[in-house]
Amino acid sequence: MKPDAFVELLGREKASAILRTNDQEKAAKAMEAAIRGGFRIIEFTLTVPGVYELVQDFSRRDGLVVGTGTVMDAEQAQQSVEAGARFLVSPVVDEIVIDAANELGVASMPGTHTPTEMLRAHRAGAQLCKLFPCPHGGPDWVRAVLGPMPYLKIVPTNGADQHNAGDWIAAGAFATGFVAPLFVPSEIAAGNWDAIEERARQCLAAAQS
Repeated sequence: MKPDAFVELLGREKASAILRTNDQEKAAKAMEAAIRGGFRIIEFTLTVPGVYELVQDFSRRDGLVVGTGTVMDAEQAQQSVEAGARFLVSPVVDEIVIDAANELGVASMPGTHTPTEMLRAHRAGAQLCKLFPCPHGGPDWVRAVLGPMPYLKIVPTNGADQHNAGDWIAAGAFATGFVAPLFVPSEIAAGNWDAIEERARQCLAAAQS
C-alpha cells in the first residue's frame, strides 16, 4: 500500500488500534478483539515480544492494514516493512526514520508535540503527525495549530478515548489512535477480550460520528 493510499484509508476510518503489551500471545488475542470490534487499521509497537511475527500474521489477513510503532531507526523500519507493515510510527521526529519510510514506500507518522516539530516532520516528508504526548488544551490545541498550518494531518494518540474522540475530530484532527483506553492493561492480563471488543466499537463510533 502506497503512502497516499494509506493516508486516504486512515482519513476514512478515522481511527487505529495501537497495542503495547509484554505478552505475545495476549497481544494477538487483544488485537483480535479490537478487530472483531471493527478496527481495520492496527499497530503493534516494537516493544511487544515477537512483534514481527505478529505483524507478519495479521498483515496476511484480508481487509487489515498493519503498522508498527516505536520505530527508532532505519533497521527497524526495514524489518517492519519486510514483515508486512504498511505504515511506521515513531515517538519522536527522526529524519532517518522518515527517509527510510519514504525509501521503503510506506507512510510515516513521527511523534510531534509542538507546531515547530510538526512543520519539521512535514518538511522532512512525513505524511502524518502523531500528536504525542497530549498537550494542555487537547482538541483546542489542534484547532489552534491548524489555523496557520491547515495542511498538517494531525493524529492524536495519547489522550484519545471513546469519550473525547469526536471532539478531536471536530477540532480538525485527521484521525485518532487508541492505546490504553482501548487496550486496558488489567483486561489484557485477565483475558477479558469481550470488554476490549465492546470498547473497540465505542471508540470507532466516537471517532466516526
